[in-house]
Amino acid sequence: MQRYDRLREILRLDPDEDFLAIYRLTATYEFPWDVTRALELALFRTYAVPSIGRLLAETAEFTDRAQKRYDDTALLLDAVVEHGFDSDTARTAIRRVNQMHRSYDISDEDMRYVLCTFVVIPARWIDSYGWRPLTHHERRAFAHYYATLGRHMGITDIPGSYEEFEAHLNDYERAHFGWDEGGRKVADATLDLMASWYPAPLAPAVRGAGIALLDDSLLRAFRFETPRPAVRRLVRGALRLRGRAVRLLPPREAPHHARQNPEIKGYPNGYDVGELGTFPVPGRGGCPVPHPRRPAGADAPPPA
Repeated sequence: MQRYDRLREILRLDPDEDFLAIYRLTATYEFPWDVTRALELALFRTYAVPSIGRLLAETAEFTDRAQKRYDDTALLLDAVVEHGFDSDTARTAIRRVNQMHRSYDISDEDMRYVLCTFVVIPARWIDSYGWRPLTHHERRAFAHYYATLGRHMGITDIPGSYEEFEAHLNDYERAHFGWDEGGRKVADATLDLMASWYPAPLAPAVRGAGIALLDDSLLRAFRFETPRPAVRRLVRGALRLRGRAVRLLPPREAPHHARQNPEIKGYPNGYDVGELGTFPVPGRGGCPVPHPRRPAGADAPPPA
């Protein structure tokens, strides 16, 4: 297989009908590392919306149990990618996400914004740092994939195209980004978590590199000190250099899923998708979309 053969395969597929296949090829073969980093940044952006950042701080999931929250979020989202919407594993994962969300008073507007970040931020990251830019074909498939996920989560008024997702994200951030002490606590906890994945002497540099990737609207919302221009150029230039180096590598022969990422540290002996995340207090809500009961563990993932 040549470097661009998989892209040719993607372009032969219909982004309106084959969006799951396209998303899988793009996210697990073409850009697995980039999509992981971009989704981390996507979640990070949500902390700058005070209603989201404050709630996350109040639950203490990101401040007191950051590694578990990171692991569970990545594994639940990835279960849908790996197994498909109609699988027992994906149904279980989506049900778990919905149970957690319905335990709190989260507005549909905030849910819709988070969904927008999952569509738009990976596209922007890949365009900036990937080994090739994302195609319009892939953007369209990304939009269909997350619109489908959003419907399974009971989100209403979902944008109908990538362009609409991006416009909604931009408008929502302009209207809602702002300072909140809880959002800053969650942002600091997330940066500390990412720094913990590296040897302790590198922790300050990792944290500084993370802040250097934030745009000015995020820096203002979190009241982070603006990085020096030279630091920004160094960090972003290193990522672009990595993208050019990856372009010279042979194409990936097997998919790479989130459960294979070294940052997932909490389940060395495997995991049960149905046991991931937190569990709601009885009577406080559950999944907003009805699901027929299915045999548990019918297509559970292999050990992480």
